[in-house]
Amino acid sequence: IILAIISKYLEEKNRLNKNTLVATVMSNLGLTKYSKDNNINLEQTKVGDRYVLENMLKNGYNLGGEQSGHIIFKDYQNTGDGLFSALQLLSVMLEENKSLKQLSEDLFIYPQLLVNMPVKDKQTVLEDQEVNALIQKIGDELGNNGRILVRPSGTEPLLRVMVEAETDELCHKYVYQVSLLFP
Repeated sequence: IILAIISKYLEEKNRLNKNTLVATVMSNLGLTKYSKDNNINLEQTKVGDRYVLENMLKNGYNLGGEQSGHIIFKDYQNTGDGLFSALQLLSVMLEENKSLKQLSEDLFIYPQLLVNMPVKDKQTVLEDQEVNALIQKIGDELGNNGRILVRPSGTEPLLRVMVEAETDELCHKYVYQVSLLFP
């Protein structure tokens, strides 16, 4: 929510460098749609604030972050700082004279379910035709109102399965379908 509100505010004040926000692939689909609706370019990176910062430095962007709350305000610092993010949000609320609810009323945060699935060989599962066919089928069923993302953990023998959909029930349904295929 903070990234969305601040990116819109900076864009309106012509202070969002190259009219672009940087976020990871795990960012909520609501942020993607919100950015598009507000004419803000959204560049997505691999998971990790180091990838967000790398993209920002390479391309001259000044705002980026992760869903986890690591938000980088490049005009001020090179790392995320929760307290600084809160102060920036409060500053926007004061300047706009609006509550958080008012500032976020046109932002829909999609329900999201992330499940870690232990596997023996991440690459074998990721290359499995049956797994990929199901992922494609789920993606097609979700259409523009959800998504599925299956990615390997960078640190553990896990695949991370994330589903976003219009309801929690749909998230659970699709994660469960994928889990049945994992050895």
